[in-house]
Amino acid sequence: MDHASTTPMAEEVTVAICKAFRDTFGNASSPHSFGRAAKAALEGAREEVASLIGATAEEIYFNSGGTESDNTAIKGVAMTNQNEGRHIITTSIEHPAILEPCRYLERQGFKVTYLPVTSEGIIRIEDLVSAIRKDTTLISIMHANNEIGTIQPIEEVGKIAKEMDIPLHTDAVQTAGKIPVDVNEMKVDLLSISSHKLHGPKGVGALYIRKDIEIEPFMNGGGHEAGLRSGTENVPGIVGLAKAAELTKKEMPHDMIRLAQMRDGIADFVLDRIEDSWVNGHRTKRLPNNLNLGFRYIEGEALLFRLDAKGVAVSTGSACSSKKTEASHVLTAIGLKPEDAHGSLRITLGRGNTNEEAEFAAQTIVESARQLRDMSPFRR
Repeated sequence: MDHASTTPMAEEVTVAICKAFRDTFGNASSPHSFGRAAKAALEGAREEVASLIGATAEEIYFNSGGTESDNTAIKGVAMTNQNEGRHIITTSIEHPAILEPCRYLERQGFKVTYLPVTSEGIIRIEDLVSAIRKDTTLISIMHANNEIGTIQPIEEVGKIAKEMDIPLHTDAVQTAGKIPVDVNEMKVDLLSISSHKLHGPKGVGALYIRKDIEIEPFMNGGGHEAGLRSGTENVPGIVGLAKAAELTKKEMPHDMIRLAQMRDGIADFVLDRIEDSWVNGHRTKRLPNNLNLGFRYIEGEALLFRLDAKGVAVSTGSACSSKKTEASHVLTAIGLKPEDAHGSLRITLGRGNTNEEAEFAAQTIVESARQLRDMSPFRR
């Protein structure tokens, strides 16, 4: 139950990748028949991924994953437009793949505004409007948070960005394949996708760039991916991403309802039985598969290891920063004290989880939390 960290590859994806390794091994840039076959597979995949987010194939650029997509979007737009302005707006709860490129740009003389969020993890539109300056050349706000699952009002942000003629990027790594994503309805100009978050292979991702957006290439070389990302394309991995996108489009309507019911069932069961516990983030404006619980007087990692020993895999936050010992920047941004932030537990459900597993997990969380509470020196 840690699908926000990664997802198991769907069987159909594994089959598609193996077939591509065997039959489509050519270099997509080669003019002979083997290269043309690889090129056809590549362009077919581009069409499939584009259809997942309401884009056109020409607006999809393949790469190594969400981190590269975020870096390309942030640094590429910033450097392209630096003569017009050097101010960027983002939020205080972004993934490190956004925050670190922004900090890098700050060291290069750019200015970055980090919007605060409410106690439920949502930005205030008035804060965004107040932050916009004449020299603002990029807004980057994640579609949904990877730790607490809160969904941001991207459509409203998109309207404002369009009115002010400012490019808008959104990190949709946690939403593409989980909830409907349409780049035109959201009015976003750039959007990041990661394959391994939607039952595809690791090491593959995509960046959507609206046709009229100019961006400085992040990778230079032979001019692959329309010059934006040089390097011979990973055709089997890209085929796997496309198959995962195809499957998730079919499964999403059913999965959204089923996983939300399981999520709420776990939350209700645990909150009813463990005092001084709560849900981090908005209770309803969140991803259908994401549940972040807070427990007072309990160390989240101790709870995680007890659950792991009983066969339940969860997280205390973002797997990308799991080796860090400081409190989650997301949880402190929503107002939690560090000691309460350390008592968090992230449960992220996936397509393969069953109702029986959800019930077992809920019972195991309650049992383990009670045991840890009984041993806590901080509870009086």
